[in-house]
Amino acid sequence: MNDGTENKNNPQPIIVRLDGSARNEAISILVHAYRDEPTFEYLFDHRRPGYQQRVRATVRELIDLYFGLNQDAVGVLVNDTLVAVAFIGEPELRLNLAEQISWRIRMVLTAGFACTRRYLDYHEKIREMLPQPLAHQLPLMGVNPNYQNKGYGRLLLSTVEKLCAENPRGSGLVLDTGNSRYLPFYESEGFRSLGTIRLGSFEDHILFREVRPGEAAVAPG
Repeated sequence: MNDGTENKNNPQPIIVRLDGSARNEAISILVHAYRDEPTFEYLFDHRRPGYQQRVRATVRELIDLYFGLNQDAVGVLVNDTLVAVAFIGEPELRLNLAEQISWRIRMVLTAGFACTRRYLDYHEKIREMLPQPLAHQLPLMGVNPNYQNKGYGRLLLSTVEKLCAENPRGSGLVLDTGNSRYLPFYESEGFRSLGTIRLGSFEDHILFREVRPGEAAVAPG
């Protein structure tokens, strides 16, 4: 696959499925992706000491949960370096984090009770906005900062959409962002708003893209 940016100075990116062996690399990429995001800053109280540790703990626990539930995870390799990752929740999952007791305990011990409660409330609001029939969810996606603006994010999202299209039980893909500068990118990929969630002084956007079963989502290029 290629993202349309390849030339003699840019190596060919390779799409791979991820397993637990990519855990630490995925954590590093996603911590960098989310630590400066308004949503995480609000949910995990960036003004209080230990914020980055809380972000890392949350990313780690979410990755372990999705691997443990055998959910799809894909990445982009460039010169044998993992540069972008995405975790996909199946349409049937409709994950209720409040029912994941062991996950909640680990989150309270690492991120703290108040932040865990805030994150659970936020997650429940997203669940209430999910469309019917069932849709895939994209809870975690990120690109290594050193490899941004090279088309790898678009390639990764196109791959996620292709995987979703292969599941006949799914109607599309849902994601969220608290960073409005990402909205033009998602809109260019066919996403539309399901609504917003007020988080302090800003709004988190819940976005949906219809992906019909069997639809070919091909990366540009």
